[in-house]
Amino acid sequence: MNLKKAIDRVPGGLMLIPLLLGACVHSFAPGAGKYFGSFTNGLITGTVPILAVWFFCMGATIDLRATGAVLRKSGTLLVTKMLVAWLATIVASYLLPVDGIKTGLFAGLSVLAITTSMDMTNGGLYAAVMQQYGTKEEAGAFVLISIESGPLVSMIILGATGVAFFEPRLFVGAVLPFLIGFTLGNLDSALRELFGRCVVPLIPFFGFALGNGIDLNVIVKSGVPGVLLGLGVIVVTGIPLILADRLIAGGNGAAGLAASSTAGAAVANPSIIGEMIPRFKPMVPAATAMVATACLVTAILVPILTAMWTRRARLKAGLADLQADEDAGPMPQPLGAHE
Repeated sequence: MNLKKAIDRVPGGLMLIPLLLGACVHSFAPGAGKYFGSFTNGLITGTVPILAVWFFCMGATIDLRATGAVLRKSGTLLVTKMLVAWLATIVASYLLPVDGIKTGLFAGLSVLAITTSMDMTNGGLYAAVMQQYGTKEEAGAFVLISIESGPLVSMIILGATGVAFFEPRLFVGAVLPFLIGFTLGNLDSALRELFGRCVVPLIPFFGFALGNGIDLNVIVKSGVPGVLLGLGVIVVTGIPLILADRLIAGGNGAAGLAASSTAGAAVANPSIIGEMIPRFKPMVPAATAMVATACLVTAILVPILTAMWTRRARLKAGLADLQADEDAGPMPQPLGAHE
């Protein structure tokens, strides 16, 4: 059976399919974890420790010895994405109720869902798309985009906008595993390789654990607003990212568009933040389902839109080169060419 190939055909499948399986367990056998106990219960309820190991390994993959061009591109995309998510959070905090929308088409939408869907790029998707449609340096910009991984950026944005208050120790606790992994990975390339191999295999495990906190009814209810949220992520973050890529990073905009996605790991952030801030807990199930839907929507559309943008940019560049050749006039003929 080619289960892995089937999973790979689904955008974000390595994260989303285990999440749906976990949601099925939670919906149809909510007491399974406590019934079996031991390691089975650990897999079902172990979101935080699994994510802690994943953050550590993700930190180990970041190499600061990247070229200047890679750091410039990566830094531009990272800062732009964070600023846009910050502005979107400010606007949402004025427009939405504190506890989110309860009824209507946008039921379940909250500041928590908007922040966690917009502040974290799908780094794997970005790298894959830019390896096909961009330059080597643009694909390598994944190096700093990985810093968005985990709840830290969401915490900073929610804290800076006044939506939530986090004690300093919570910030340290959120980033410490990442920093330890980062330090070890840069001290020893062998350790970077060792821990880096664990990043992808851990994704389905925390996806399954996350799913065990979601009721399938919530996923169904969040379908339409989740799709709209995904489209909003592409539009709201994509336009500034394209402009920043063209005006600051010296690209043609494709890298910016490729970064306008929601990361699969962002699905974990509402749950983690809900554990830190109790008043967010009632919003966690709907926010998690909406972020998961946004992840799927952006994973499908961003590669298509980036391919279309790249073809358009290359066509314009080809026409510009052709026009430049015509403006230069005919090439001078060597002596004797007409003899």
